[in-house]
Amino acid sequence: MDRTGSAQIRVFNTLTGRKEALNPIEPGRLGFYVCGPTVYSFVHVGNARTFTALDLIVRYLRWRGWKVIYVRNFTDIDDKIIHAAQQSGESARVLASRFIDEFEKDAAALGLLEPDFAPRVSDHLPEIIRLIETLIGNGVAYESKGDVYFSVSRYPAYAKLSKRNLEEMCTGARVALGEQKREPLDFVLWKAAKPGEPAWESPWGPGRPGWHIECSAMAAKFLGESFDMHGGGLDLIFPHHENEIAQSEAAFHKTFARYWLHCGLLDLEGAKMSKSLGNIVNLRAALAQVDPEALRFFFLSNHYRNQLEFSEKSLADAEARVEYFYETLFRLEERVGGKQFEAGPLHLDPNQYLRDFEACMDDDFNFAGATSVLAAVFGEINSLLDKPPVKDKALIGRTLLALLEQVKEMAQATGLLMDSPAAWLARRRDRAVRMRGIDVDRVETLIAQRSRARLARNFEESDRIRAELRTLGIELMDNPSATRWRVSG
Repeated sequence: MDRTGSAQIRVFNTLTGRKEALNPIEPGRLGFYVCGPTVYSFVHVGNARTFTALDLIVRYLRWRGWKVIYVRNFTDIDDKIIHAAQQSGESARVLASRFIDEFEKDAAALGLLEPDFAPRVSDHLPEIIRLIETLIGNGVAYESKGDVYFSVSRYPAYAKLSKRNLEEMCTGARVALGEQKREPLDFVLWKAAKPGEPAWESPWGPGRPGWHIECSAMAAKFLGESFDMHGGGLDLIFPHHENEIAQSEAAFHKTFARYWLHCGLLDLEGAKMSKSLGNIVNLRAALAQVDPEALRFFFLSNHYRNQLEFSEKSLADAEARVEYFYETLFRLEERVGGKQFEAGPLHLDPNQYLRDFEACMDDDFNFAGATSVLAAVFGEINSLLDKPPVKDKALIGRTLLALLEQVKEMAQATGLLMDSPAAWLARRRDRAVRMRGIDVDRVETLIAQRSRARLARNFEESDRIRAELRTLGIELMDNPSATRWRVSG
C-alpha cells in the first residue's frame, strides 16, 4: 500500500538541533547510511540497540511506501581488530571475517533487515585512497612521514555537528607520542605501517586507513557525494561523524548528509544481571537468555534518542509484554482464524488505531508512543474476546478480523509480532522450562489427572492439582477444546 502521500514525517536532526520535515533529495527515495560494527568481538548490546532502532526506521519508511537504499558497513580494519588477532593467534582478516559471520547470525535472530549494501573497509581501499588524494589536492590534508592528516584549521565549518568550541578544544590539546601531525586537532586519514601489522600499499607508503575516512568513501560509493540520512549512536557524534562531515564536504564541496539521527545509549550502570542473566554485555549472551523478539521489543521500548536502562527487570517486562501480545493473537486465531463473516457494520472504527500509530511514528519514529496504540488495540481485542455470547456474533467476528488486520499492518511496519502465535508461545515455554529445570513429564501427568477429575466433576481435586501446578510455576489456560499451560512469571 502506498502511504507516501499521507502526513509529513518529521525527524530530529542533530545537525540543526530541531525536528524537521523529512524531504529527501529525490521524492519517495531515501539514501540511509548507518555506521556498522567494528568486528573484533561479538557485538555489544548497546550497539545492538542502535542497529535495532535504525532498523525500525528503515522498516517504517518502507512501510510508508518509500524506497530506502540502506547501507550499513563493517569496519574490518582497526587497532582493536589487530590487537584481538594478536591475542587469538589468527590473522586480522580471518578474525574480522569470523565476527562478521557471527554478527550476521545475531542480526538475523534479532530480526534486523539485511542492508542493501554491507561494505567492508578491506574491500574499499582504492576508494579510500582516491578520497585522501582528493583531500590533499584540495589543500585540506597533508602527508607527514608516511601518515596523512586532515587539517582542521583549513575547514572553517568544523564542529558544526557536535557544536563544540574549537578554542576550548585546542586548549590543553597535545600531539601524542608517535603522531606526525602539525596541529593538535588534526586527525589521521592514513597511518604508516608498523612492524607486524597488516598494511596496504598507497602513494604515501604501506599503511592502513584511519577510522573516519572509511565511511566517507563508502557512503560516497553507494549513496553518492551527497545523500539524505546518516545514523548511529550518540557516542559517534564526535569525533567520528564530525570528521566524516569535514572530510566529505572538503572533498566534494557538497552537503554530506542532510539529516543526522543519533540513538541514545544503553545504561548498564547498576544492572542486576547476576541472578539469572549473568554479567551480559554482548548481544550473543543476551540472545541465549532472552527471547530475541522480546529483546527487540525492549530495544524499541524507549524513544530511540533517549537513554535506555538495561536490567533484568526491564528484559523480563519486555518478554511478558510480548507474551501477552502473542497470547492474545493465539486466542484471536482460535476465535476467528479462517472464518468468514457476511459484510456489515463493525463494533468500532479499527482504522483509527492505525491512524494513531502512524501519527506517533511520523513524529520522529516515536515507537514508545506507538506502543500505547498497540496496547489499546490488544485491550480492545481482549475485551471483545471476553464478551459473553451476544446475538450478533458476526458483528464481533467482523470487528475482530478488522483489528487483526490493523495488528498485521503494525507488525509489518515494526518487525514485531510477525511469528506464528503457537510457534512463538511454544518456544517461549521451552526456553522457560530449560532455564528453570521444570519436569515436563510431571507437569503433563498432573494436567492429565486434573482433566480426568474435571470430567468426573471432582472440582475439589481439580482445584488441588491446579494449586500444586502453581507451586511448580505452571499456569493453566482452559478452553473448550483443550488445556494449555505455560511457565508463569
